[in-house]
Amino acid sequence: MIERVFKAFQYRDFRLMWIGACTSTVGTWMQTVAQSWLVYRLSKDNPFYLGLDGFLGQIPIMLFSLIGGVIADRRDRRTVLLGSQYLQMTCAFTLATLAYFHVVQVWHILCLSFTVGVAQSFGGPAYSALIPSLVPKEDLPNAIALNSIQFNLARIIGPVLGGVALVKLGADWCFGLNGISYVAAIISLYIIKVGFIPAKSSGAVLASMKEGIGFIRVQEGMKPLIVLSFLMTMLGIPLITFLPVFAKEVLHGDSKTFTQLLYCSGFGSVSGALMVAWLGKTKGQGARALLMLILLGVVTVIFARSTSVALSSVMMFFGGAAMITVFATISSLVQAITEDSMRGRVMSVYNVAFRGGMPIGMLIVGRLIPIYTAPVTMSVVGVLTATLGLYFLLIHRRIAQL
Repeated sequence: MIERVFKAFQYRDFRLMWIGACTSTVGTWMQTVAQSWLVYRLSKDNPFYLGLDGFLGQIPIMLFSLIGGVIADRRDRRTVLLGSQYLQMTCAFTLATLAYFHVVQVWHILCLSFTVGVAQSFGGPAYSALIPSLVPKEDLPNAIALNSIQFNLARIIGPVLGGVALVKLGADWCFGLNGISYVAAIISLYIIKVGFIPAKSSGAVLASMKEGIGFIRVQEGMKPLIVLSFLMTMLGIPLITFLPVFAKEVLHGDSKTFTQLLYCSGFGSVSGALMVAWLGKTKGQGARALLMLILLGVVTVIFARSTSVALSSVMMFFGGAAMITVFATISSLVQAITEDSMRGRVMSVYNVAFRGGMPIGMLIVGRLIPIYTAPVTMSVVGVLTATLGLYFLLIHRRIAQL
């Protein structure tokens, strides 16, 4: 069973990428913990700025990912990724310097979040397109699930380390350690062997983008997957984004309560990803993802109404498990029906949908929470999430048949 769960690890280059990415993501989550708490404090406990920070970090994905996808199909994907990593590392060290000298302001953080988002809009399609070239096609669902595990394992370790560093050392250390963590990802990129070499193209970028979109339009089942990707992140991600509000205002806790909720979600996500890795490529993947989306909606409602730290922690565990099961399964289905020559462009469209839903959801929820309160707003979000899953499961059944 263990060999089946970790099958993609038998491939050297995938192992190296996994280790480098996991180390870097640990640093990213350390920064996320400190940055969310710092933004909330600097804005005088205004949740709108949490949503705005998330919005500015994600909106470049919508603006530039399609161009990033074309570049990922025309250039060495490793080179594109390296440029993205170097830029993000520079932003982390810049924020660390501002925090160290006690001159950091909210607008500094917002500008750097946007810059990181620009880097990710080019690095994201390249990374998504690179992973399938490191393993055989039959092991791709397993590799995607293991990639989800590294992200969520880091989401456990990162907040724990970030919480300790934030309390004991200060936010500047969280940002500085994140900058150092990019070194691992950069080293791994230099030593892997990339199997896919893009064909030379002199065609216009716009024409290449249209070609990728045309591929999605004619590919059976792809359009509803893209639509679902946008809607599920728009409704699902605010549960994580606004944890500082629930930790402080609803549960009457502090930064320790916030980090506890984060790593409970991370533990759940790792459990969900392990299940996806174990199941691999099986029939009924679409229906399973939709059932987990319904579960995520129910869990969100219970979490929103809870005033108990214990119950909220349990709900975050199950919410994390359901969320990553949906995300990893949908990503596997998109990758499975995509040709390698089109992978950068298709994954850029997928990233626009997947990542594009996040800032819109964050901005809307961030605006509604001060008006209707966090419990009421997130309860409505949970009901809409469950309704979305039921719609695709019972009415528009194309995904359920995959």
